Amino acid sequence: MKQYRAYCFDLDGTVYRGTEGIDSAIRFIHKLQQNKIDYFLVTNNSSKTPVQLQTTLANFGLDVPEERIYSSALATAKYVNQHYREAKIHVIGSDGLFHALQKEGFETDKEELNPEVVVMGIDRTIDYMKLAKACVAVQNGAQLVGTNEDIKFPSELGFLPGNGSFVRLVANVAAVEPVFVGKPSPVMLQVIQDEYGYHKDEMVMIGDNYDTDILCGIHFGCDTIHVNTGVTSTEQVLQKPLQPTYCVEDLDEIS
Repeated sequence: MKQYRAYCFDLDGTVYRGTEGIDSAIRFIHKLQQNKIDYFLVTNNSSKTPVQLQTTLANFGLDVPEERIYSSALATAKYVNQHYREAKIHVIGSDGLFHALQKEGFETDKEELNPEVVVMGIDRTIDYMKLAKACVAVQNGAQLVGTNEDIKFPSELGFLPGNGSFVRLVANVAAVEPVFVGKPSPVMLQVIQDEYGYHKDEMVMIGDNYDTDILCGIHFGCDTIHVNTGVTSTEQVLQKPLQPTYCVEDLDEIS
């Protein structure tokens, strides 16, 4: 396998599963750190702020600078700022999304009666009324924006519903097509390239989820590595029309 200048990792299912670290990935990142090779964590997880993600990673023995963490919450906040700067927004989400939107100058602490945009990230306290309000707002003309379209994500208990499941529910009720910002959109990889000046052939996207991580890299135009540690099995990946550059059981195979 060729050597890259920038290794971009998914988190859930690639570096950890719920509260359990994936040892092979942690060893691989430690090796990159020791060899002073650039790495980035590119996650669809919109629930945590970069500082909270740092704490999570520290629990697995990874000391990661904040500037190496790129989340769908940060990318979504920038997207909303670019396209709906003066709009009234209604937000469903967790700390990471609220923090990112506040950094972009949006008010998120008051409930808008007639929002023009509904922004949805993962909310582990979501209930029927939150979903109902979002459905009504979108039916009344609000644009529906999701941080990511992950239908499920792995945990130590098994698969749990992801943000995409809830966004699709609202979209189906309102009969609209939502805008998704996170993977498989190549936005976050494009931001990394723009900020650091890599060529695409110097970057690689590593992940467990074919429909988000691997397609993100393919859409961006860089190499990809699928790891058999999370959502999509190697057997399922081999049936896809667009193949990753490499398929490995875990990252010990390339360390």
